[in-house]
Amino acid sequence: MYNTIRSILLATLLALLLFLPACREEASANEIIVSAAVSLKDAFHEIAQLNEQRNNVKVYFNFGASGALQKQIESGAPVDVFASAGAKQMDQLAAKDLLVPASRTDFSRNVLVLVEPANSSAIASFTDLTRPEVKKIAVGNPNTVPAGQYTEQAFNKLQLLPGIRAKLIYAEDVRQVLDYVARGEVDAGIIYSSDVLSAGAKVKEVVSAPEDSHDPILYPIAILKDSKRKDAAQKFIELVLSSDGQKILAKYGFLSTKK
Repeated sequence: MYNTIRSILLATLLALLLFLPACREEASANEIIVSAAVSLKDAFHEIAQLNEQRNNVKVYFNFGASGALQKQIESGAPVDVFASAGAKQMDQLAAKDLLVPASRTDFSRNVLVLVEPANSSAIASFTDLTRPEVKKIAVGNPNTVPAGQYTEQAFNKLQLLPGIRAKLIYAEDVRQVLDYVARGEVDAGIIYSSDVLSAGAKVKEVVSAPEDSHDPILYPIAILKDSKRKDAAQKFIELVLSSDGQKILAKYGFLSTKK
């Protein structure tokens, strides 16, 4: 039921985004639309406030799973900047010549972590997910959610997938995974370390996935080729890359691309 309602809402959002171009012709040149991975929500809102103060450019956000945002862009959604939680989605947009190539850059990293409800102590490692008392594990849908793709890679690398596949509960983005865990609706979940910070005391981090068990978790950002506000979009990207932007990202648990 939840996923049906969510699908309807996403379809409605896409329809609204497709309608926006006509409206935006009258919009100020000092406004941009940024489609960004939902894991960036808290950090990007703070960066947007700083961007408005310094550059006099207001940012409107469309947050969601990177794969879903990619599909919206391919369908013509009027987006100025795209920030993904994975290279795959950006690569596919680049292959369709939808990006300004020179604008693309990686601006942050993240870590994949296993979490459980704060009041639980059922697991101590990824291997514990195979235990019979662990019945539900929330993960991002690997078809659209980069975190889900990294999780699937990790499960395969750790040779866990066959034994836990029936336990997996697929979510539309990492924040939905976080909600499932925080409400105690699942026994465990796989999210980013930055999402653990946003949850406060509602979830408990168990362990990080081995770094070599999945592709590097890099966040690329780029300007869309059809953007009519490329200068304003570039200023936003420059702020994200600046020392102040990087400090804000670090505050919310994101890591520098420089190890």
